[in-house]
Amino acid sequence: MASVPSLASTVQQRLADALTAALPEAGSADPLLRRSDRADFQANGILALAKKLKGNPRELATKVVEAIPANDVLKDIEVSGPGFLNITITDKAITETLAARAADDRLGVPYADKAGTTVIDYAQPNVAKEMHVGHLRSAVIGDAMVKIMEFAGEKVIRRHHIGDWGTQFGMLIQYLIEHPHELDHKDSATSGEEAMSNLNRLYKAARAHFDSDEEFKARSRDRVVALQSGDEETLALWQRFVDESKIYFYSVFNKLDMEINDPDVVGESGYNDMLDETCRLLEESGVAVRSEGALCVFFDDVKGPDGNPVPLIVKKSNGGYGYAATDLSAIRDRVQNLGADTLVYVVDARQSLHFKMVFETARRAGWLNERVHAVQLAFGTVLGKDGKPFKTREGETVRLVDLLDEAIDRATAVVREKAETLPEDERLSEDEIAERGAQVGIGAIKYADLSTSASRDYKFDLDQMVSLNGDTSVYLQYAYARIRSIMRKAGDARPAAHPELELAPAERALGLHLDQFGETLAEVAASYEPHKLAAYLYQLASLLTAFYDKCPVLKADTPEQVENRLFLCDLTARTLHQGMALLGIRTPERL
Repeated sequence: MASVPSLASTVQQRLADALTAALPEAGSADPLLRRSDRADFQANGILALAKKLKGNPRELATKVVEAIPANDVLKDIEVSGPGFLNITITDKAITETLAARAADDRLGVPYADKAGTTVIDYAQPNVAKEMHVGHLRSAVIGDAMVKIMEFAGEKVIRRHHIGDWGTQFGMLIQYLIEHPHELDHKDSATSGEEAMSNLNRLYKAARAHFDSDEEFKARSRDRVVALQSGDEETLALWQRFVDESKIYFYSVFNKLDMEINDPDVVGESGYNDMLDETCRLLEESGVAVRSEGALCVFFDDVKGPDGNPVPLIVKKSNGGYGYAATDLSAIRDRVQNLGADTLVYVVDARQSLHFKMVFETARRAGWLNERVHAVQLAFGTVLGKDGKPFKTREGETVRLVDLLDEAIDRATAVVREKAETLPEDERLSEDEIAERGAQVGIGAIKYADLSTSASRDYKFDLDQMVSLNGDTSVYLQYAYARIRSIMRKAGDARPAAHPELELAPAERALGLHLDQFGETLAEVAASYEPHKLAAYLYQLASLLTAFYDKCPVLKADTPEQVENRLFLCDLTARTLHQGMALLGIRTPERL
């Protein structure tokens, strides 16, 4: 089905046509339309136009209003103040537009005009290391942006740039050679917890041995050379570490209700064969130069505390490659082999300088240009309730699994408490309580992250996250479940739009907000700001609450009004469900 124009775009077009008709000397002018608390919309564009035409803004505004032909969309246009237009839409237009949205599986949301190919780099854990709270934001924000961009029609290629290379693997592999049963499993069905337990135990033992035994330290360093030169036995053992880590990663991502597919995991090692050529191309083109034996790229605006330039080191003086060589090789691969128009990196804001230098280097080399651009979707830090970086009482980094388990436990308690207040026929079984607890707990963590602007730090407060009140996913999930409950109690009454009915103020407010869903998604996809979708959904749930309080649904005055209000409820539920799904959050039918 074709997309449904929003009421705002319809009004915008009507005003633009009237401006052209009434003031042809103005050319094509923007009415500058926005939502208003004085009417449905307000247009402010005539003030700027009056300055340009040296005319009286109120007189020009009156001319424009007179040029608008009679129609069934605009109910009232009032010239206000120095030349604003306050615009009220007809109830009929609101209901008919919403009915068109309801008839479409996509709720009338259009595909983006210029869909392309985006490679998004997110959820980047490290092999042989436990995932901690610092890994949460990249995974959650990245997963939401993938879903939103795909819904907008973009071809999205996921990339999980895991840390699977480096000097520590020499130590780990050498220890495994000398203690070959350290990664053996008790049975074939290895759990993520067991995989991580094995890796933790081996890492600690290898590190202790490395720090206390000089001969083992020397053998470990030789093993790094063997790894980098492609020795078969060393690579086979390295692969065991990667495979073991993936079992663990996937168990954590599964708990986060995120799908991670093996082909999308391309770690640092995936670009090894490109590093030498990347360096050669940079040096031959003059983008990188030799400085004290290292291959470096310099920037006029990047200086250290001493005022001297701070370079991006692509290749170290000892011949080793830095992160920059891998990141630049990844850009080459994503642009030249994957055909990307856009590269999005969901990476901690503390790495902003590194990526600024990497992107600029890629531009100088011609790998990024007017057709292909790169963006860092930088995110802030997760803080504890005290406003300091989130740590355990012992000062350790918080394990991500522990955090997720605690959220599920807290949410399950909330769901159980709420379930006990339900009528007998709506009661949940223990299995249903456990399932809802997981959906609410994981949703609470995701929503707390996504409802905050990515660039800001936020406080991790589970008590607030699982609250039924305030800006939480539980509030939104409960709003959805409440509508589903109304639908179950509706008997033979069915949702149906009745454009001939007058709408109460709470119905109008809900309807106008429902109509903004597509425009909100377009803005979020273009600016990589999922918090704007979270804000839209919270406002939608709040408007539903006001509507529910003021407008009886099943006990409305006439059968037609019951059907129309059920229609508004149903479209609200579908919009909540779709919006939450794009944030990666489940909406249970019962809570």
